[in-house]
Amino acid sequence: MFREVKAMPFKPTVILDFDGVVHSYASGWQGAGNIPDPPVEGIKEAIANIRKYYRVVIVSSRCYQPGGIAAIERWLAAHGIAVDAVTDEKPPAKVIIDDRAITFDGDAGALLARIKAFRPWTQKTKKPRS
Repeated sequence: MFREVKAMPFKPTVILDFDGVVHSYASGWQGAGNIPDPPVEGIKEAIANIRKYYRVVIVSSRCYQPGGIAAIERWLAAHGIAVDAVTDEKPPAKVIIDDRAITFDGDAGALLARIKAFRPWTQKTKKPRS
C-alpha cells in the first residue's frame, strides 16, 4: 500500500535585491560579510505578505563574494525576515525588485538618457509623510 503525496501548489518566484531593498544600505558597502544597517522600513511585513502568493528569493552582488550568502542569511535571521532562498543565481521570476533597476519600456533610444538621469531611491530627497 502506498500513500498519495499531495503536490505543493506552484508559486511563481519574486526576486528581491538585498542592499537597498531589504537591507537599508545607509552605510554603503562595508564588505560582503559586514551588513551594519537595519531593514528598510516595512520590508519584513511586505515580504511576509508577498510569500503568501510567491516564492521570495534574495539575489545580491554580495552573494558572489566569499561568505556573502551566509552573511545575508545570518542578517535575515537576526531580523526575523523569512525568505525562500538566498542565491547567486537569477532564477526565472515573475518580477525583480531592485533599487538600481530601470524597467525597459521598449524604447531603446531612450535608454542612455534614462541611465544618465537614474538615481536610486536612497539618493533622492525624501518627502515628509503626511
